[in-house]
Amino acid sequence: MYKLLLGILTVCLTGCLDTKEKTLEEKNQGLVYCAEANPVSFNPQVTTTGSTIDIIANQLYDRLISIDPVTAEFKSELATDWKISKDGKSVTFTLRKGVKFHTTAYFTPSREFNADDVIFTFSRLFDGYNPYHFVGDANYPYFQSVGIDQLIRQIVRVSDYQVRFELFNAESSFLANMATDFAVVLSREYAMQLKQHDQVNLFDQYPVGTGPYIYKEYRRDHLVRYYRNPDYWKHHVVLEQLVYDITPNGTTRIAKMLTKECDVTAHPSSAQLSILAQRDDITVQKETNLNVGYWAFNTQRPPFDDLRVRQALAHAIDVEKIMQAVYYGNGIRAQSLVPPTSWAYQPQAKLPGFNPDLAKRLLVEAGLPNGFDMTIWAMPVSRIYNPNARKMAELMQSDLRKIGVNVSIVEYEWNTFIQRIGEHRHDSVLLGWAADTPDPDNFFSPLLSCTAALSGKNPANWCVPEFDLLLTQALDTTDLAKRKAYYQQAQAMIVRELPLLPLAHGMRFQASSADVEGIPLGPFGAISLANARKK
Repeated sequence: MYKLLLGILTVCLTGCLDTKEKTLEEKNQGLVYCAEANPVSFNPQVTTTGSTIDIIANQLYDRLISIDPVTAEFKSELATDWKISKDGKSVTFTLRKGVKFHTTAYFTPSREFNADDVIFTFSRLFDGYNPYHFVGDANYPYFQSVGIDQLIRQIVRVSDYQVRFELFNAESSFLANMATDFAVVLSREYAMQLKQHDQVNLFDQYPVGTGPYIYKEYRRDHLVRYYRNPDYWKHHVVLEQLVYDITPNGTTRIAKMLTKECDVTAHPSSAQLSILAQRDDITVQKETNLNVGYWAFNTQRPPFDDLRVRQALAHAIDVEKIMQAVYYGNGIRAQSLVPPTSWAYQPQAKLPGFNPDLAKRLLVEAGLPNGFDMTIWAMPVSRIYNPNARKMAELMQSDLRKIGVNVSIVEYEWNTFIQRIGEHRHDSVLLGWAADTPDPDNFFSPLLSCTAALSGKNPANWCVPEFDLLLTQALDTTDLAKRKAYYQQAQAMIVRELPLLPLAHGMRFQASSADVEGIPLGPFGAISLANARKK
């Protein structure tokens, strides 16, 4: 009888465990992430658009190294080790063995990841003989804005699993830039296959990486679909399928969360948080993030080429009102381009404050006593640094009307918006930046350097050699005190010349169904769903 009961108990227990495992397996057949915009590309090398990077970077690809979000120390990824020469002009990476590239409907790899892939990936940025250098008009916005394309002299193949980056000069932020979401490693074999068939234009749209998910399909304005990578080198990927539901409207994204059409949604606005907080079946994550929302002026277009006009516009708007009506207490007013959590931060006492009378006097001095007409371009998507650009623009429009400036608000679909801003068609624009590394240069070079202006990623279209010199001096030293001093001078110059007005540093939010876990929010960089699962 005892053996019979034990046998029945064993069968029941085994059956219960099997049922539980089966239920979990069924739950993890797929996850739907509500995203705010179509991807611009499927290669992080060729875009800096945050909504795109969130969808592609950590899902499809890996980098040589990454940065620990807690300790800010470098971590091994596709590189297991790295050594910097005494003069800082060469960095040697030892590569990980046994890493497989994706097998897709359009590509089957014949070999594993090795040094050839690293050399191909990064030589594309600067080497005119790389067959992909000029594909897409040789536009690599992040790398060009921080000068990586001008920094690398050559990349030497030491062995199958060792490469050496030789630099023209030592630069303190080189490793940090190699750890960004843009510095993913691509497949040389896949690239050469496309070249052989005269299809190089497909390379940035049909991705092949080494990351946790494999590209399946993309339907514009509808969805992006990935499948689990069964050969992922780092760990087992739980989700069989990952779908990004393209939903630009923030209210619609929240509605889809409430009706269970989406498991996770990006960037719920502060106004929507109270609705989500009432639901026991939804979890809201909140994280302090290195970011800044700003109002940039096209400094090459009259009358915005006049400092007095830029100052007048800055003094005319009530930023405190914007903080209340747009951020709902979930952001802090910016006192500099860099946020207070950055080690280079220095609050700027001379940042323009709300003073309409002074604004009017400055317009008179600039020869515009009757004001003028202008446009404010407002982002059509909600981002960490600006949860509602349309509402912000309307508040500014009201304030500026009081000093005689008539504002028209311009909006486009997100990818069109970014493209036209890059062509400098705007008078002014409400935009922002979420840092990819904790290095302060990540705020300065990508936004306001001369190289960023040339690549179309400097929304102020502002190029001042003295400012670039400060950035260069900061990068030429590893002495933290000296770097901080240079960056503090740079912050003061931004306030003095006012190519843009820093407005706020926002909080990063993410809403997910209560049964979803493994999607952490970090202080910098894009979202990773490599460990996402349902419990």
